[in-house]
Amino acid sequence: MSVPTYDRFIEPILRYLAQRPEGVPAREVHEAAADALGLTDLDRLERLPSGVQPIYKNRAGWAHDRLKRAGLSSSPRRGLWQATPQGLVFISERPGPLSVSEVERIATGFIDVRLRPAPNGASLASPELTDSPGPPSAVASPDDRLGEAIAELRRAAAAELLETLSGVAPAFFEAIVLDLLHRMGYGASRAQLQRVGGPGDAGIDGVISLDKLGLEKVYVQAKRWQSTVGRPEVQAFFGALAGQRASKGVFITTSGFTAQAVEFARSVEGVVLVDGPRLAELMIDHEVGVTSRTVRIPKVDSDYFDEGTA
Repeated sequence: MSVPTYDRFIEPILRYLAQRPEGVPAREVHEAAADALGLTDLDRLERLPSGVQPIYKNRAGWAHDRLKRAGLSSSPRRGLWQATPQGLVFISERPGPLSVSEVERIATGFIDVRLRPAPNGASLASPELTDSPGPPSAVASPDDRLGEAIAELRRAAAAELLETLSGVAPAFFEAIVLDLLHRMGYGASRAQLQRVGGPGDAGIDGVISLDKLGLEKVYVQAKRWQSTVGRPEVQAFFGALAGQRASKGVFITTSGFTAQAVEFARSVEGVVLVDGPRLAELMIDHEVGVTSRTVRIPKVDSDYFDEGTA
């Protein structure tokens, strides 16, 4: 048999998670779902065209993505899947197999639900990353469908990045931010981006030397926060810059900024704010903690045949 589509993985995954409400490693869920669907060892060897992942694990991952968007499961930490209280109630009320319409609703009815929404505040991410996907069209061209698929993959990668960043140590998060800024072209070398965070850091977590002599510097604050960053925090960062006689600073957080914080940053010169969605977008674009795969899409070269046209 061939590996079923991802919607077929939804029910076995949710039922398995419901049997283990404390949470289960994702790799264990992959195998449990494959067992429930009767996949053979040969089936489990089938890989995506890119070769990067077994197909059944990829489809189990998308099934869990849909369960999360429906509010039926969660990932309390990286690599751990867990049914939510809502998911436990949902499955307990349905001892028999889920209906086709129920599975379809979970698979397609919550695609526009954002995972790990940033705390209330002004969004700093680009519209193409945060906008909800439009409904699938029966007359959409293959190129349109490809574009929609790529956009969905970006959104899924961004959500997973924010989920992963929420679990890293503060010192490692600061290093990630400096790696990103270097990949974006700041600093002549990685050695010119220094982490200085720690007790007594006066709100400065990193320093970027824009020239080899260190005459021009950008100061960085990188905070792995859950709550919204308000104007007082941004104002304190601006004060820390003044204390360093600095004219440029970047405040980066995994959460979001209030409208008042954004307004203050715009009212002064030299302060740039980067919230969680924008951070994920930049990490994807500059491949920090992210890898990209190349897909070969055939298109007939009409110029090649022009000379031979009768």
